[in-house]
Amino acid sequence: MEVQKRLLNSVDKCVDEALCGIVRSGGSLTLLRGHRVVLRSDLDNLKGKVALLSGGGSGHEPAHAGYIGVGMLSGAVAGGVFASPPPASILAAILALWQGGAAAVLLVVKNYTGDRLNFGLAAEQARAQGVPVDMVIVADDCAFKQPAKAGRRGLCGTVFVHKLAGAMAEEGLPLHTIVSRVNEATKVIGTLGVSLSPCSVPGCLPSFQLPAGEMELGLGIHGEPGIKRSKVAPADEVVKTMIDHMTDPSSQTHLAMKSGDSVVICVNNLGALSSLEMAVVTRAAISSLEDRGIIVARVMSGLFMTSLEMAGMSLTIMKSDQEILRLFDAKTSAPAWPNLSSELVSGRKWSVEPPQQTASHEVTYSPGPLSGVMRKALEAVCEALLQHQEELNMLDRAAGDGDCGNTHACAAKAIQEWLLGHQVPGCPGQLLSVLASLVQERMGGSSGALYSLFLAAAALPLMGQSDAASWAKAMHSGTEAMKRYGGAEPGDRTMLDALCPAVEELQKLSSSPPTVVMAVLQAAVERAKAGADSTKSLSAQAGRASYIAVEHLTQPDPGAVAVAAILRAVYEALCGEYP
Repeated sequence: MEVQKRLLNSVDKCVDEALCGIVRSGGSLTLLRGHRVVLRSDLDNLKGKVALLSGGGSGHEPAHAGYIGVGMLSGAVAGGVFASPPPASILAAILALWQGGAAAVLLVVKNYTGDRLNFGLAAEQARAQGVPVDMVIVADDCAFKQPAKAGRRGLCGTVFVHKLAGAMAEEGLPLHTIVSRVNEATKVIGTLGVSLSPCSVPGCLPSFQLPAGEMELGLGIHGEPGIKRSKVAPADEVVKTMIDHMTDPSSQTHLAMKSGDSVVICVNNLGALSSLEMAVVTRAAISSLEDRGIIVARVMSGLFMTSLEMAGMSLTIMKSDQEILRLFDAKTSAPAWPNLSSELVSGRKWSVEPPQQTASHEVTYSPGPLSGVMRKALEAVCEALLQHQEELNMLDRAAGDGDCGNTHACAAKAIQEWLLGHQVPGCPGQLLSVLASLVQERMGGSSGALYSLFLAAAALPLMGQSDAASWAKAMHSGTEAMKRYGGAEPGDRTMLDALCPAVEELQKLSSSPPTVVMAVLQAAVERAKAGADSTKSLSAQAGRASYIAVEHLTQPDPGAVAVAAILRAVYEALCGEYP
Protein backbone atom coordinates (compact mmCIF):
# COMPACT_ATOMS: atom_id res chain seq x y z
CA MET A 1 0.00 0.00 0.00
CA GLU A 2 1.42 3.36 -1.07
CA VAL A 3 0.92 6.93 0.07
CA GLN A 4 -1.36 8.76 -2.36
CA LYS A 5 0.44 10.95 -4.90
CA ARG A 6 -0.55 14.59 -4.59
CA LEU A 7 0.26 17.85 -6.36
CA LEU A 8 1.49 19.70 -3.29
CA ASN A 9 4.63 21.55 -2.27
CA SER A 10 4.71 20.28 1.29
CA VAL A 11 2.45 18.30 3.59
CA ASP A 12 3.15 20.75 6.41
CA LYS A 13 2.29 23.86 4.39
CA CYS A 14 -0.55 22.57 2.22
CA VAL A 15 -3.39 24.04 4.34
CA ASP A 16 -1.82 27.51 4.56
CA GLU A 17 -0.98 27.55 0.86
CA ALA A 18 -4.51 26.39 -0.01
CA LEU A 19 -6.08 29.16 2.07
CA CYS A 20 -3.77 31.65 0.38
CA GLY A 21 -4.87 30.39 -3.02
CA ILE A 22 -8.56 30.63 -2.08
CA VAL A 23 -8.21 34.19 -0.79
CA ARG A 24 -6.01 35.48 -3.61
CA SER A 25 -8.26 34.10 -6.36
CA GLY A 26 -10.98 36.64 -5.54
CA GLY A 27 -11.33 40.10 -4.11
CA SER A 28 -14.01 39.44 -1.50
CA LEU A 29 -11.94 37.47 1.04
CA THR A 30 -9.07 38.25 3.37
CA LEU A 31 -6.81 36.26 5.72
CA LEU A 32 -6.44 37.03 9.40
CA ARG A 33 -2.67 37.21 9.78
CA GLY A 34 -1.21 34.61 12.13
CA HIS A 35 -4.31 32.40 11.99
CA ARG A 36 -5.99 30.05 9.54
CA VAL A 37 -8.99 32.34 9.42
CA VAL A 38 -10.68 33.66 6.28
CA LEU A 39 -13.00 36.65 6.61
CA ARG A 40 -15.16 38.81 4.39
CA SER A 41 -13.08 41.73 3.21
CA ASP A 42 -16.06 44.09 3.67
CA LEU A 43 -16.62 43.72 7.41
CA ASP A 44 -18.03 47.27 7.49
CA ASN A 45 -21.17 45.89 5.82
CA LEU A 46 -21.81 43.66 8.84
CA LYS A 47 -22.54 46.59 11.13
CA GLY A 48 -25.71 45.99 13.10
CA LYS A 49 -26.13 42.46 11.73
CA VAL A 50 -25.39 39.00 13.10
CA ALA A 51 -22.09 37.63 11.80
CA LEU A 52 -21.86 33.93 10.93
CA LEU A 53 -18.70 31.93 11.67
CA SER A 54 -18.14 28.29 10.84
CA GLY A 55 -15.22 26.02 10.09
CA GLY A 56 -13.58 22.74 10.89
CA GLY A 57 -10.88 20.54 9.48
CA SER A 58 -9.39 21.21 6.06
CA GLY A 59 -9.78 18.67 3.25
CA HIS A 60 -13.50 19.37 2.80
CA GLU A 61 -13.09 22.18 0.27
CA PRO A 62 -14.97 24.21 -0.84
CA ALA A 63 -16.21 24.01 2.76
CA HIS A 64 -15.86 26.21 4.60
CA ALA A 65 -14.17 29.26 3.07
CA GLY A 66 -16.11 28.84 -0.16
CA TYR A 67 -19.31 29.82 1.64
CA ILE A 68 -18.07 33.20 2.84
CA GLY A 69 -19.95 36.09 1.28
CA VAL A 70 -22.94 38.37 1.50
CA GLY A 71 -25.89 36.22 2.52
CA MET A 72 -23.84 33.35 3.94
CA LEU A 73 -20.82 33.08 6.23
CA SER A 74 -18.89 36.09 7.50
CA GLY A 75 -15.81 33.99 8.19
CA ALA A 76 -14.41 30.48 8.44
CA VAL A 77 -11.74 28.94 10.65
CA ALA A 78 -9.63 26.11 9.26
CA GLY A 79 -7.86 23.38 11.15
CA GLY A 80 -5.31 20.97 9.77
CA VAL A 81 -6.52 18.30 7.37
CA PHE A 82 -9.44 16.56 9.11
CA ALA A 83 -8.49 18.29 12.40
CA SER A 84 -10.56 20.73 14.42
CA PRO A 85 -9.24 24.32 14.45
CA PRO A 86 -7.65 25.60 17.69
CA PRO A 87 -9.73 27.72 20.11
CA ALA A 88 -7.29 30.64 19.82
CA SER A 89 -7.97 31.01 16.09
CA ILE A 90 -11.72 30.66 16.60
CA LEU A 91 -11.63 33.36 19.27
CA ALA A 92 -9.54 35.62 17.05
CA ALA A 93 -12.15 35.26 14.29
CA ILE A 94 -15.03 36.02 16.68
CA LEU A 95 -13.31 39.14 17.97
CA ALA A 96 -12.45 40.32 14.44
CA LEU A 97 -16.13 40.09 13.44
CA TRP A 98 -17.28 41.75 16.64
CA GLN A 99 -14.78 44.58 16.37
CA GLY A 100 -15.76 44.96 12.72
CA GLY A 101 -19.19 46.08 13.85
CA ALA A 102 -21.28 42.88 13.97
CA ALA A 103 -24.21 42.97 16.41
CA ALA A 104 -23.53 39.38 17.49
CA VAL A 105 -21.75 36.25 16.29
CA LEU A 106 -23.38 32.90 15.54
CA LEU A 107 -21.16 29.81 15.37
CA VAL A 108 -22.31 27.02 13.05
CA VAL A 109 -20.60 23.82 14.18
CA LYS A 110 -20.68 20.26 12.87
CA ASN A 111 -21.35 17.63 15.53
CA TYR A 112 -17.85 16.27 16.05
CA THR A 113 -16.35 16.21 19.55
CA GLY A 114 -13.28 18.27 18.64
CA ASP A 115 -15.33 20.95 16.90
CA ARG A 116 -17.83 21.18 19.76
CA LEU A 117 -15.08 21.50 22.36
CA ASN A 118 -12.92 24.02 20.55
CA PHE A 119 -15.74 26.23 19.25
CA GLY A 120 -17.45 25.97 22.63
CA LEU A 121 -14.31 27.04 24.48
CA ALA A 122 -13.84 30.00 22.13
CA ALA A 123 -17.50 30.98 22.60
CA GLU A 124 -17.11 31.03 26.39
CA GLN A 125 -13.96 33.10 26.13
CA ALA A 126 -15.70 35.56 23.79
CA ARG A 127 -18.67 35.89 26.13
CA ALA A 128 -16.25 36.70 28.94
CA GLN A 129 -15.09 39.64 26.82
CA GLY A 130 -18.64 40.88 26.33
CA VAL A 131 -19.32 39.48 22.86
CA PRO A 132 -22.92 38.27 22.27
CA VAL A 133 -22.25 34.82 20.78
CA ASP A 134 -24.30 31.67 20.36
CA MET A 135 -23.73 28.29 18.72
CA VAL A 136 -25.87 25.88 16.71
CA ILE A 137 -24.87 22.26 16.25
CA VAL A 138 -25.62 20.52 12.96
CA ALA A 139 -26.15 16.76 13.32
CA ASP A 140 -27.70 15.53 10.07
CA ASP A 141 -26.20 12.02 9.71
CA CYS A 142 -28.84 9.37 9.01
CA ALA A 143 -26.46 6.38 8.99
CA PHE A 144 -26.88 4.82 12.43
CA LYS A 145 -30.27 3.56 13.52
CA GLN A 146 -29.23 3.87 17.17
CA PRO A 147 -26.50 6.52 17.39
CA ALA A 148 -23.95 6.42 20.18
CA LYS A 149 -23.84 8.99 22.97
CA ALA A 150 -21.82 11.35 20.74
CA GLY A 151 -24.90 11.60 18.56
CA ARG A 152 -25.31 12.07 14.82
CA ARG A 153 -22.39 13.42 12.87
CA GLY A 154 -22.48 16.77 11.15
CA LEU A 155 -22.23 16.35 7.39
CA CYS A 156 -23.15 18.22 4.21
CA GLY A 157 -26.44 19.43 5.71
CA THR A 158 -24.26 22.07 7.35
CA VAL A 159 -24.12 23.88 4.00
CA PHE A 160 -27.93 24.27 4.06
CA VAL A 161 -27.66 25.76 7.53
CA HIS A 162 -25.05 28.24 6.31
CA LYS A 163 -27.46 29.36 3.62
CA LEU A 164 -30.59 29.68 5.75
CA ALA A 165 -28.82 31.41 8.66
CA GLY A 166 -26.88 33.66 6.30
CA ALA A 167 -30.04 34.82 4.54
CA MET A 168 -31.70 35.63 7.87
CA ALA A 169 -28.62 37.47 9.11
CA GLU A 170 -28.49 39.52 5.92
CA GLU A 171 -32.11 40.53 6.52
CA GLY A 172 -31.09 41.89 9.93
CA LEU A 173 -32.88 39.38 12.13
CA PRO A 174 -31.66 39.21 15.76
CA LEU A 175 -29.45 36.41 17.05
CA HIS A 176 -32.10 34.62 19.14
CA THR A 177 -34.53 34.50 16.18
CA ILE A 178 -31.91 33.08 13.85
CA VAL A 179 -30.85 30.45 16.41
CA SER A 180 -34.45 29.39 17.03
CA ARG A 181 -35.30 29.05 13.34
CA VAL A 182 -32.06 27.28 12.47
CA ASN A 183 -32.53 24.76 15.27
CA GLU A 184 -35.97 23.97 13.86
CA ALA A 185 -34.53 23.62 10.34
CA THR A 186 -31.84 21.15 11.48
CA LYS A 187 -34.62 18.76 12.55
CA VAL A 188 -35.73 18.31 8.94
CA ILE A 189 -32.31 17.78 7.36
CA GLY A 190 -30.79 14.35 6.75
CA THR A 191 -27.61 13.16 5.03
CA LEU A 192 -26.19 9.79 4.04
CA GLY A 193 -22.98 9.04 2.16
CA VAL A 194 -21.62 6.19 0.09
CA SER A 195 -18.04 5.63 -1.06
CA LEU A 196 -16.28 3.49 -3.65
CA SER A 197 -12.81 4.30 -2.29
CA PRO A 198 -11.07 5.51 0.86
CA CYS A 199 -9.34 8.86 1.21
CA SER A 200 -5.96 9.62 2.71
CA VAL A 201 -4.60 12.59 4.62
CA PRO A 202 -1.57 14.07 2.76
CA GLY A 203 1.54 12.13 3.70
CA CYS A 204 -0.44 9.24 5.21
CA LEU A 205 -1.77 5.89 4.09
CA PRO A 206 -5.48 5.57 3.17
CA SER A 207 -7.86 5.97 6.08
CA PHE A 208 -9.40 2.54 5.51
CA GLN A 209 -9.32 -0.33 3.05
CA LEU A 210 -12.14 -1.03 0.64
CA PRO A 211 -11.77 -4.15 -1.52
CA ALA A 212 -12.20 -3.78 -5.26
CA GLY A 213 -15.82 -3.98 -6.36
CA GLU A 214 -17.19 -2.99 -2.94
CA MET A 215 -18.72 0.20 -1.58
CA GLU A 216 -19.34 1.48 1.92
CA LEU A 217 -22.63 3.01 3.00
CA GLY A 218 -22.98 5.60 5.76
CA LEU A 219 -19.38 6.68 6.21
CA GLY A 220 -18.35 10.05 7.65
CA ILE A 221 -16.60 12.89 5.88
CA HIS A 222 -13.23 11.94 7.41
CA GLY A 223 -13.41 8.35 6.23
CA GLU A 224 -14.93 7.05 9.47
CA PRO A 225 -16.47 3.61 9.02
CA GLY A 226 -20.01 3.36 7.79
CA ILE A 227 -22.75 0.89 8.56
CA LYS A 228 -22.58 -1.57 5.71
CA ARG A 229 -20.35 -2.85 2.91
CA SER A 230 -21.77 -4.35 -0.24
CA LYS A 231 -21.00 -4.93 -3.89
CA VAL A 232 -21.01 -1.89 -6.11
CA ALA A 233 -24.46 -1.63 -7.68
CA PRO A 234 -26.01 0.51 -10.44
CA ALA A 235 -26.57 4.17 -9.54
CA ASP A 236 -30.37 3.87 -9.43
CA GLU A 237 -30.16 0.98 -6.99
CA VAL A 238 -27.58 2.72 -4.77
CA VAL A 239 -29.65 5.89 -4.53
CA LYS A 240 -32.84 3.94 -3.77
CA THR A 241 -31.04 2.05 -1.00
CA MET A 242 -29.80 5.34 0.46
CA ILE A 243 -33.21 7.00 0.48
CA ASP A 244 -34.86 3.85 1.87
CA HIS A 245 -32.37 3.89 4.74
CA MET A 246 -32.71 7.63 5.35
CA THR A 247 -36.50 7.41 5.60
CA ASP A 248 -36.78 4.10 7.49
CA PRO A 249 -39.19 4.78 10.42
CA SER A 250 -37.47 2.10 12.54
CA SER A 251 -34.30 4.23 12.66
CA GLN A 252 -33.87 6.85 15.35
CA THR A 253 -32.05 9.07 12.86
CA HIS A 254 -34.52 8.79 10.00
CA LEU A 255 -35.96 11.76 8.14
CA ALA A 256 -39.74 11.48 8.23
CA MET A 257 -41.19 12.05 4.77
CA LYS A 258 -44.54 11.35 3.21
CA SER A 259 -46.08 11.72 -0.22
CA GLY A 260 -46.72 15.36 -1.00
CA ASP A 261 -43.80 16.69 1.05
CA SER A 262 -41.57 19.28 -0.59
CA VAL A 263 -37.79 18.91 -0.33
CA VAL A 264 -34.50 20.49 -1.32
CA ILE A 265 -31.79 17.97 -2.18
CA CYS A 266 -28.03 18.23 -2.41
CA VAL A 267 -26.07 15.59 -4.31
CA ASN A 268 -22.58 16.16 -2.96
CA ASN A 269 -19.45 14.86 -4.64
CA LEU A 270 -17.11 13.57 -1.93
CA GLY A 271 -14.14 14.42 -4.13
CA ALA A 272 -13.39 12.10 -7.02
CA LEU A 273 -16.58 11.19 -8.85
CA SER A 274 -16.66 12.39 -12.44
CA SER A 275 -19.18 15.00 -13.51
CA LEU A 276 -20.77 12.32 -15.67
CA GLU A 277 -21.36 10.06 -12.66
CA MET A 278 -22.69 12.97 -10.63
CA ALA A 279 -25.24 13.81 -13.30
CA VAL A 280 -26.41 10.17 -13.41
CA VAL A 281 -26.73 10.06 -9.60
CA THR A 282 -28.58 13.38 -9.57
CA ARG A 283 -31.12 12.06 -12.05
CA ALA A 284 -31.52 8.94 -9.92
CA ALA A 285 -32.09 11.01 -6.76
CA ILE A 286 -34.77 13.18 -8.36
CA SER A 287 -36.56 10.18 -9.89
CA SER A 288 -36.38 8.09 -6.70
CA LEU A 289 -37.93 10.86 -4.60
CA GLU A 290 -40.62 11.62 -7.19
CA ASP A 291 -41.51 7.91 -7.31
CA ARG A 292 -42.34 8.25 -3.60
CA GLY A 293 -44.64 11.18 -4.31
CA ILE A 294 -42.12 13.70 -2.96
CA ILE A 295 -42.05 17.13 -4.60
CA VAL A 296 -38.47 18.10 -5.42
CA ALA A 297 -38.32 21.88 -5.11
CA ARG A 298 -34.59 22.56 -5.62
CA VAL A 299 -31.54 20.49 -6.53
CA MET A 300 -27.86 21.16 -5.85
CA SER A 301 -25.32 18.87 -7.48
CA GLY A 302 -21.55 19.18 -7.28
CA LEU A 303 -18.67 19.66 -4.86
CA PHE A 304 -19.95 21.14 -1.60
CA MET A 305 -18.34 19.26 1.31
CA THR A 306 -15.68 16.86 0.11
CA SER A 307 -13.44 14.27 1.73
CA LEU A 308 -10.20 14.92 -0.16
CA GLU A 309 -10.03 12.43 -3.04
CA MET A 310 -12.75 10.04 -1.89
CA ALA A 311 -14.70 8.54 -4.80
CA GLY A 312 -18.21 8.76 -3.50
CA MET A 313 -21.14 11.01 -2.87
CA SER A 314 -23.55 12.01 -0.14
CA LEU A 315 -27.22 12.81 -0.46
CA THR A 316 -28.70 15.53 1.74
CA ILE A 317 -32.45 16.05 1.93
CA MET A 318 -34.11 19.03 3.60
CA LYS A 319 -37.88 19.26 3.96
CA SER A 320 -38.99 22.65 2.75
CA ASP A 321 -41.83 25.13 2.96
CA GLN A 322 -42.27 28.54 1.38
CA GLU A 323 -40.18 30.30 4.03
CA ILE A 324 -37.29 27.84 3.72
CA LEU A 325 -37.38 28.18 -0.05
CA ARG A 326 -37.41 31.96 0.23
CA LEU A 327 -34.27 31.89 2.37
CA PHE A 328 -32.69 29.23 0.17
CA ASP A 329 -33.28 31.33 -2.95
CA ALA A 330 -31.97 34.56 -1.40
CA LYS A 331 -28.96 35.94 -3.27
CA THR A 332 -25.46 35.33 -1.97
CA SER A 333 -22.00 36.26 -3.19
CA ALA A 334 -20.38 33.15 -1.68
CA PRO A 335 -18.25 31.68 -4.50
CA ALA A 336 -19.06 28.02 -3.81
CA TRP A 337 -22.83 28.47 -3.74
CA PRO A 338 -24.34 27.44 -7.09
CA ASN A 339 -26.37 29.76 -9.25
CA LEU A 340 -29.65 27.86 -8.99
CA SER A 341 -33.00 28.47 -10.60
CA SER A 342 -35.87 29.31 -8.27
CA GLU A 343 -38.27 27.29 -10.41
CA LEU A 344 -39.81 24.13 -8.95
CA VAL A 345 -37.92 21.04 -10.19
CA SER A 346 -40.78 18.54 -9.97
CA GLY A 347 -43.52 19.20 -12.50
CA ARG A 348 -41.34 21.34 -14.73
CA LYS A 349 -41.42 20.46 -18.39
CA TRP A 350 -37.82 19.35 -18.89
CA SER A 351 -37.88 18.05 -22.47
CA VAL A 352 -39.36 19.19 -25.76
CA GLU A 353 -40.14 17.42 -29.00
CA PRO A 354 -37.55 17.80 -31.77
CA PRO A 355 -38.60 19.67 -34.91
CA GLN A 356 -40.37 17.51 -37.43
CA GLN A 357 -38.28 16.64 -40.44
CA THR A 358 -38.23 13.83 -42.94
CA ALA A 359 -34.94 11.99 -43.39
CA SER A 360 -33.81 12.03 -47.00
CA HIS A 361 -33.67 8.24 -47.12
CA GLU A 362 -37.37 8.04 -46.18
CA VAL A 363 -38.48 9.98 -49.28
CA THR A 364 -39.71 7.90 -52.20
CA TYR A 365 -37.67 8.39 -55.37
CA SER A 366 -38.34 7.30 -58.92
CA PRO A 367 -36.08 4.61 -60.37
CA GLY A 368 -34.24 5.16 -63.63
CA PRO A 369 -31.89 3.52 -66.14
CA LEU A 370 -28.95 3.74 -63.72
CA SER A 371 -30.79 2.30 -60.71
CA GLY A 372 -29.73 -1.28 -61.34
CA VAL A 373 -26.09 -0.41 -61.93
CA MET A 374 -25.87 1.75 -58.82
CA ARG A 375 -27.57 -0.95 -56.72
CA LYS A 376 -25.02 -3.51 -57.92
CA ALA A 377 -22.13 -1.16 -57.10
CA LEU A 378 -23.53 -0.46 -53.64
CA GLU A 379 -23.97 -4.15 -52.89
CA ALA A 380 -20.36 -4.77 -53.92
CA VAL A 381 -19.09 -1.95 -51.68
CA CYS A 382 -21.02 -3.32 -48.70
CA GLU A 383 -19.67 -6.83 -49.22
CA ALA A 384 -16.12 -5.51 -49.52
CA LEU A 385 -16.33 -3.50 -46.31
CA LEU A 386 -17.71 -6.47 -44.39
CA GLN A 387 -14.94 -8.70 -45.77
CA HIS A 388 -12.31 -6.16 -44.69
CA GLN A 389 -13.81 -5.60 -41.22
CA GLU A 390 -11.24 -7.53 -39.19
CA GLU A 391 -8.32 -6.29 -41.30
CA LEU A 392 -9.35 -2.68 -40.76
CA ASN A 393 -9.79 -3.26 -37.02
CA MET A 394 -6.32 -4.79 -36.84
CA LEU A 395 -4.74 -1.85 -38.68
CA ASP A 396 -6.60 0.60 -36.43
CA ARG A 397 -5.34 -0.97 -33.19
CA ALA A 398 -1.87 0.37 -33.88
CA ALA A 399 -3.00 3.98 -34.15
CA GLY A 400 -6.56 4.31 -32.91
CA ASP A 401 -9.12 2.51 -30.83
CA GLY A 402 -9.34 -0.58 -33.04
CA ASP A 403 -12.86 -0.04 -34.36
CA CYS A 404 -12.30 1.22 -37.92
CA GLY A 405 -13.57 -2.04 -39.39
CA ASN A 406 -16.59 -2.08 -37.11
CA THR A 407 -17.41 1.51 -38.05
CA HIS A 408 -17.30 0.77 -41.76
CA ALA A 409 -19.29 -2.43 -41.19
CA CYS A 410 -22.02 -0.38 -39.49
CA ALA A 411 -22.29 1.75 -42.62
CA ALA A 412 -22.34 -1.31 -44.86
CA LYS A 413 -25.11 -2.99 -42.84
CA ALA A 414 -27.16 0.20 -42.80
CA ILE A 415 -26.94 0.45 -46.60
CA GLN A 416 -27.79 -3.24 -47.04
CA GLU A 417 -30.81 -2.81 -44.79
CA TRP A 418 -31.94 0.22 -46.75
CA LEU A 419 -31.51 -1.59 -50.09
CA LEU A 420 -33.84 -4.38 -48.93
CA GLY A 421 -36.76 -2.02 -48.54
CA HIS A 422 -36.17 0.77 -51.04
CA GLN A 423 -35.84 1.44 -54.71
CA VAL A 424 -32.57 3.01 -55.82
CA PRO A 425 -33.34 6.42 -57.33
CA GLY A 426 -32.40 6.94 -60.91
CA CYS A 427 -30.74 10.25 -60.10
CA PRO A 428 -27.18 9.75 -58.75
CA GLY A 429 -27.38 12.97 -56.75
CA GLN A 430 -30.49 11.75 -54.91
CA LEU A 431 -28.79 8.46 -54.13
CA LEU A 432 -25.73 10.18 -52.68
CA SER A 433 -28.00 12.36 -50.52
CA VAL A 434 -29.69 9.22 -49.20
CA LEU A 435 -26.30 7.65 -48.45
CA ALA A 436 -25.08 10.84 -46.73
CA SER A 437 -28.06 10.71 -44.37
CA LEU A 438 -27.66 6.98 -43.70
CA VAL A 439 -23.95 7.27 -42.98
CA GLN A 440 -24.46 10.26 -40.71
CA GLU A 441 -27.05 8.39 -38.63
CA ARG A 442 -25.56 4.92 -38.51
CA MET A 443 -21.80 5.03 -39.03
CA GLY A 444 -20.78 7.34 -36.20
CA GLY A 445 -17.40 8.73 -35.26
CA SER A 446 -15.23 11.03 -37.33
CA SER A 447 -15.33 8.58 -40.24
CA GLY A 448 -19.11 8.85 -40.39
CA ALA A 449 -18.93 12.63 -40.42
CA LEU A 450 -16.25 12.66 -43.13
CA TYR A 451 -18.07 10.21 -45.41
CA SER A 452 -21.32 12.12 -44.90
CA LEU A 453 -19.59 15.39 -45.79
CA PHE A 454 -18.12 13.80 -48.91
CA LEU A 455 -21.44 12.35 -50.06
CA ALA A 456 -23.47 15.49 -49.33
CA ALA A 457 -21.03 17.70 -51.26
CA ALA A 458 -20.71 15.19 -54.11
CA ALA A 459 -24.48 14.95 -54.48
CA LEU A 460 -24.96 18.52 -55.73
CA PRO A 461 -23.12 18.22 -59.09
CA LEU A 462 -25.05 15.01 -59.77
CA MET A 463 -28.56 16.37 -59.30
CA GLY A 464 -30.14 15.76 -62.69
CA GLN A 465 -26.78 14.80 -64.19
CA SER A 466 -25.11 11.42 -64.70
CA ASP A 467 -22.40 11.92 -67.32
CA ALA A 468 -18.75 11.13 -66.60
CA ALA A 469 -17.76 14.80 -66.30
CA SER A 470 -20.39 15.34 -63.60
CA TRP A 471 -19.09 12.32 -61.66
CA ALA A 472 -15.58 13.76 -61.87
CA LYS A 473 -16.84 17.11 -60.57
CA ALA A 474 -18.77 15.35 -57.79
CA MET A 475 -15.71 13.43 -56.61
CA HIS A 476 -13.69 16.63 -56.56
CA SER A 477 -16.40 18.50 -54.60
CA GLY A 478 -16.67 15.72 -52.05
CA THR A 479 -12.93 15.56 -51.51
CA GLU A 480 -12.63 19.31 -51.11
CA ALA A 481 -15.36 19.25 -48.47
CA MET A 482 -13.48 16.59 -46.50
CA LYS A 483 -10.29 18.64 -46.68
CA ARG A 484 -12.04 21.89 -45.75
CA TYR A 485 -13.87 20.59 -42.68
CA GLY A 486 -11.56 17.77 -41.62
CA GLY A 487 -8.40 19.86 -41.79
CA ALA A 488 -6.25 17.11 -43.35
CA GLU A 489 -4.28 17.16 -46.60
CA PRO A 490 -2.61 14.46 -48.69
CA GLY A 491 0.53 13.32 -46.87
CA ASP A 492 -1.08 13.52 -43.43
CA ARG A 493 -1.63 9.73 -43.26
CA THR A 494 -5.41 9.70 -43.61
CA MET A 495 -7.98 8.37 -46.06
CA LEU A 496 -7.17 11.37 -48.27
CA ASP A 497 -3.86 9.71 -49.19
CA ALA A 498 -5.87 7.11 -51.09
CA LEU A 499 -8.78 9.30 -52.15
CA CYS A 500 -6.97 12.34 -53.53
CA PRO A 501 -4.76 10.48 -56.07
CA ALA A 502 -7.82 8.57 -57.28
CA VAL A 503 -9.88 11.76 -57.63
CA GLU A 504 -7.02 13.44 -59.46
CA GLU A 505 -7.04 10.56 -61.96
CA LEU A 506 -10.83 10.72 -62.29
CA GLN A 507 -10.63 14.37 -63.37
CA LYS A 508 -9.54 13.00 -66.76
CA LEU A 509 -13.17 11.96 -67.25
CA SER A 510 -14.02 15.63 -67.80
CA SER A 511 -12.36 15.55 -71.23
CA SER A 512 -12.15 11.85 -72.13
CA PRO A 513 -14.37 9.97 -74.59
CA PRO A 514 -16.80 7.36 -73.17
CA THR A 515 -14.62 4.54 -74.50
CA VAL A 516 -11.87 5.15 -71.95
CA VAL A 517 -14.07 5.59 -68.83
CA MET A 518 -13.29 2.13 -67.46
CA ALA A 519 -9.57 2.57 -68.14
CA VAL A 520 -9.57 5.84 -66.19
CA LEU A 521 -11.49 4.20 -63.35
CA GLN A 522 -9.01 1.31 -63.28
CA ALA A 523 -6.12 3.73 -63.08
CA ALA A 524 -7.87 5.59 -60.25
CA VAL A 525 -8.26 2.32 -58.32
CA GLU A 526 -4.57 1.54 -58.76
CA ARG A 527 -3.58 5.03 -57.59
CA ALA A 528 -5.82 4.66 -54.52
CA LYS A 529 -4.13 1.35 -53.67
CA ALA A 530 -0.67 2.90 -54.09
CA GLY A 531 -1.71 5.88 -51.97
CA ALA A 532 -2.95 3.59 -49.19
CA ASP A 533 0.31 1.60 -49.28
CA SER A 534 2.34 4.81 -49.09
CA THR A 535 0.86 5.64 -45.68
CA LYS A 536 3.09 2.96 -44.14
CA SER A 537 5.96 5.41 -44.27
CA LEU A 538 4.06 8.61 -43.52
CA SER A 539 4.02 10.48 -40.21
CA ALA A 540 0.45 11.09 -39.11
CA GLN A 541 -0.50 14.77 -38.96
CA ALA A 542 -4.24 14.42 -38.39
CA GLY A 543 -6.63 12.12 -36.57
CA ARG A 544 -5.89 9.94 -33.54
CA ALA A 545 -2.79 8.51 -35.17
CA SER A 546 -1.16 11.94 -34.94
CA TYR A 547 -0.68 11.31 -31.21
CA ILE A 548 1.26 8.07 -31.79
CA ALA A 549 5.04 7.99 -32.12
CA VAL A 550 6.05 7.46 -35.75
CA GLU A 551 8.10 4.34 -34.96
CA HIS A 552 4.90 2.57 -33.89
CA LEU A 553 3.14 3.24 -37.21
CA THR A 554 4.37 0.52 -39.55
CA GLN A 555 1.08 -0.53 -41.17
CA PRO A 556 -1.00 1.42 -43.71
CA ASP A 557 -3.69 3.80 -42.50
CA PRO A 558 -6.97 1.86 -42.13
CA GLY A 559 -9.07 4.72 -43.53
CA ALA A 560 -6.96 4.83 -46.67
CA VAL A 561 -7.19 1.05 -47.03
CA ALA A 562 -10.98 1.29 -46.73
CA VAL A 563 -11.19 3.94 -49.46
CA ALA A 564 -9.07 1.80 -51.80
CA ALA A 565 -11.34 -1.19 -51.11
CA ILE A 566 -14.47 0.86 -51.83
CA LEU A 567 -13.14 2.13 -55.17
CA ARG A 568 -12.03 -1.37 -56.20
CA ALA A 569 -15.46 -2.78 -55.37
CA VAL A 570 -17.14 -0.13 -57.52
CA TYR A 571 -14.77 -0.79 -60.40
CA GLU A 572 -15.24 -4.55 -60.29
CA ALA A 573 -19.03 -4.17 -60.14
CA LEU A 574 -18.99 -1.87 -63.18
CA CYS A 575 -16.71 -4.20 -65.13
CA GLY A 576 -19.64 -6.58 -65.50
CA GLU A 577 -21.79 -3.77 -66.81
CA TYR A 578 -19.26 -1.97 -69.04
CA PRO A 579 -16.64 -4.52 -70.16
